[in-house]
Amino acid sequence: MAVAVGALHAPGPDLARFHRPGVLIALSLLLVLALAGVGITAARFRPPAVPLHADTIALGEGGVVHEAAAAEVVPGTRVLAGTADTDRLIAEQRQWLSAGTIPEVPGLDRALVVDALLDLHVLGQTHGVPVAGWTPAWRYVWPRDSAFAASALARTGHVADAERILDFLGRMQPAAGEFEARYRPDGSGVPDARGVQLDGVGWALWATAQVAGEIAPADRPAFVQRHRALVDRSTAAALRAIDNPRALPPASADYWEVAERRPTLSTTALLAAGLESAGGLYALIGDVPSQRTAVGATERLRASILINFGRSGFPRRLGGRSDSVDLGVNFLLPPFTAQADPTVIAAWRQSGSALSRPAGGLAPGGSWRRDGISWTNVTATHALTAAALGEPTTALARLDWLDRHRTVAGSVPEKVLADGSPASVAPLAWTAAAVIITADSLSPAGE
Repeated sequence: MAVAVGALHAPGPDLARFHRPGVLIALSLLLVLALAGVGITAARFRPPAVPLHADTIALGEGGVVHEAAAAEVVPGTRVLAGTADTDRLIAEQRQWLSAGTIPEVPGLDRALVVDALLDLHVLGQTHGVPVAGWTPAWRYVWPRDSAFAASALARTGHVADAERILDFLGRMQPAAGEFEARYRPDGSGVPDARGVQLDGVGWALWATAQVAGEIAPADRPAFVQRHRALVDRSTAAALRAIDNPRALPPASADYWEVAERRPTLSTTALLAAGLESAGGLYALIGDVPSQRTAVGATERLRASILINFGRSGFPRRLGGRSDSVDLGVNFLLPPFTAQADPTVIAAWRQSGSALSRPAGGLAPGGSWRRDGISWTNVTATHALTAAALGEPTTALARLDWLDRHRTVAGSVPEKVLADGSPASVAPLAWTAAAVIITADSLSPAGE
């Protein structure tokens, strides 16, 4: 603390003038408030105590999904031990795994990928499409989690499971094309008034293109035609969103799930990824006019992103600081686009330090609250981007961190506290799917 030189030799205070009762009361109140302020500050920076809801999820009698402790689950499965259906359910899970592929990555524990596949499979058992998590507050279908799940399932040979997700999104999508934040998995509508999240149309188009890329070329035109309404409505919504002089979308909530007053890079990048995907999908069915429209819009939007976000270092929000960078910069890179602009790659490489948290994982953004918590979906998405960019060392390091912070039962939780403890919901569909996609990208068989 700096002290003025003159103050070192200044006379002491006249204590006699503080002997009045009113002054003493005022000083006492000031002391109480000061101490309270210290308490508030300490509480503000105290690491949060976030519980772990369960070690994993597993199927019980009748195929009912349960949150479970590790001791209740047959090792190597997502089946409760000791029920009348245990043996049958184990056989069914093994059959499902064998019907697809398990990406093998040198230096990576195979169990991480197997458990992620089983978790994704069980999250979709009740309604045919994976929910984000099984704890009640997560037991809904978000378009972004669904997009990751569709890509992961298609990449591992479970195309029918992936296509059910697209079917669900198509049924939920209104004629205007814009998706709500989340939906009840039984298809009965939305659970709350969170409202529209514009990035959903980008997620739907990207997911459709991801699945299309995993089926036989001869079958792709028919596949696109089956999902033509989803593609058309999503493309139209994306085009409307950027139909303005700056070719930027309006403010909309994104994966942060908060109200926004300025366009975010995440939503903008996903609209670009979606329009690029739409161009490829229209090419598969020979719709040249629609293809040209989507390609032209993609080029305009990407040019606008480089000008309006790039000049500030790709911040989270338009006009923000570069150290507020978040996952939006990932969505400007493969596998969300075929392009890899050098300035975006540089920003992505620098983003790791801004998002880093004490346990070694990443937070949702550089401007996210400093609570010490790592988020596994963010960490896994960075791994996915690294793999797609041809940086296997970085990708493997992220996957290894996720592997070391799984629950006792082997599921990756949503959060990891500053001391390395797993917390919140486990498993999380987004994280499980991103792990699978990353492993597939790194696998010699998947190259």
